[in-house]
Amino acid sequence: MCGIVGYVGKKPVVEVIIEGLRKLEYRGYDSAGIAVAGNGEGLQIRRAEGKLRNLEEAIRIKPLDGTYGIGHTRWATHGRPTEENAHPHRDCTGKIVVVHNGIVENYLSLKKKLIAEGHTFTTETDTEIIAHLIEKYYFQTGNGHRPQLEDAVRKAVKELTGVFALVVIAADDPRKIVAARNGPPVVIGIGKNEYFVASDVPALLDHTRDLFFLADGDLAVITENGVRVMDFDGHPLERKAQRITWDPIMAEKGGFKHFMLKEIYEQPRTVQETTLGRISQETGRIFLEEMHVGEDEFRALKKINIAACGTSWHAGLAGKFMIETLARIPVEVDYASEWRYRDPILDSNTITLLISQSGETADTIAAQREAKNKGSKTLAICNVVGSMITREAAGTIYTHAGPEIGVASTKAFTGQLTALYLFALYLAQVRGTLTSDQSKEAVQQLTQIPGKLEQILTHDEACDDLAKTYLRSQDFLFLGRGIHYPIALEGALKLKEISYIHAEGYPAGEMKHGPNALIDENLPVVIIATRDVSSPQSMVRYEKTMSNLKEVKARSGIVIALATEGDTEIAEEADHVLYVPPAPEELSCILEIVPLQLLAYHIAVRRGCDVDQPRNLAKSVTVE
Repeated sequence: MCGIVGYVGKKPVVEVIIEGLRKLEYRGYDSAGIAVAGNGEGLQIRRAEGKLRNLEEAIRIKPLDGTYGIGHTRWATHGRPTEENAHPHRDCTGKIVVVHNGIVENYLSLKKKLIAEGHTFTTETDTEIIAHLIEKYYFQTGNGHRPQLEDAVRKAVKELTGVFALVVIAADDPRKIVAARNGPPVVIGIGKNEYFVASDVPALLDHTRDLFFLADGDLAVITENGVRVMDFDGHPLERKAQRITWDPIMAEKGGFKHFMLKEIYEQPRTVQETTLGRISQETGRIFLEEMHVGEDEFRALKKINIAACGTSWHAGLAGKFMIETLARIPVEVDYASEWRYRDPILDSNTITLLISQSGETADTIAAQREAKNKGSKTLAICNVVGSMITREAAGTIYTHAGPEIGVASTKAFTGQLTALYLFALYLAQVRGTLTSDQSKEAVQQLTQIPGKLEQILTHDEACDDLAKTYLRSQDFLFLGRGIHYPIALEGALKLKEISYIHAEGYPAGEMKHGPNALIDENLPVVIIATRDVSSPQSMVRYEKTMSNLKEVKARSGIVIALATEGDTEIAEEADHVLYVPPAPEELSCILEIVPLQLLAYHIAVRRGCDVDQPRNLAKSVTVE
């Protein structure tokens, strides 16, 4: 997730933008940049790799000033986190600059088209495509007149596929900022003879409490005279500003009732941000530069041990399926709280992977130190830069989920699953277990996951309807096979954590070994029965799971099925069906968990529970 700030007004523009970026630095800090104009010197740009302080130093050495401008703090999207790839990005003429949050899914085809039309590109990013598209339409003339900047932006965004928030300025259309939204948030601030744009509220609260969010498909034209909003076809829209009276904590909720719900809705962005800068759609390559382990060491691996707690342990179980399927390396998964007490067998040909949202979980730190003492290198998947586990690991894959306030982990889990999938692909490439074409297809499928998650979130009402029906239930059973079994465990954990309903997750194949005794007409059974029609093994699992579903129905149980869109067969058997878009087996788990999180959330809210701070639990377990 990237931070965006824009300003037009009388205040020192650089100071306003830099301070706004500082409030949003949690959204990205591998590079930053600023573009300002309005002082007679045209567009001036400063960019720097690394944290915001590096940009501030660049500005100190070479000052700039103006009356309007835009800034950006970045997690790398397409292209490495370098100064060259930092935002803002220019067009060929150098008169248009763009900052952008999101992914342009069709950037490769657009790039080829623009190159054929004579455009020259200097970076690896998808954002540069947007600048060139705007240039293409901006410098077209009709009846002797050049279009206004907003008209060029409107035409450009219609060619983009994906999710994006973008902000644009042009030297030849002075004191004007154009912003557009399709997915990631864009908020407009209304001051006294000054106007702001940002990707989140905290960047604006020092200057104004009057603001409004753009809706998807909105385009805003911001000048010193006010703000005009239109749709992508140019039809005027009315967006009324609201007076925000939130304290800083309320502001962070972004209008959601609970942090947990906000964080559930941030999962498309979490997957996107965890992926960004680590993949090449052109080659299928995975880049894990934070992994300070040589490729030869990865080739020599005999086994991977995963140690984690709670939700992170469930992610590790799913990761086992990913790694063993794609990279063909044996994986063991243990609770960190138990692992070090069983005297695990480790040596230099094993790697121990620790998974922790906070990086400060006491049991996981202890497991890490035990592994190191036994000669195993340790790697980490973590959400907090500089935390203890990351400092002691030989390498880290950061999940870039941003702060997670809700005690029940949601977006951190999907970030961990994404990081594990990237790690599995990387190992597969290093060890030669995937072809180049298979890698490209895997990467392409991964880039589609954020959009599919957005699609799932539009069906939130279906989960709330189920909550109304089953909020008084005393027990739940969750079933799944293969990689779906860890999702059954996680779905049960979410429900018990925040609603205080007893819930258990089981492998579906274990029903006859005990869980069948629990089934009666009062027991809701959530069965994960998605399928990947391109995978024969997945279809076999699906058929077996359908048999389990029929066993539940034969014993008068209530079946809530989680199925793949287009599956009409399951609707004839289950009492209720929640659908997710189709995806490859190893990625489907990222989609499946979201309806289960929403179901747990709505049940807990309807039972009057404190979903953000459930009883007896803390966000990070820092003592054993």
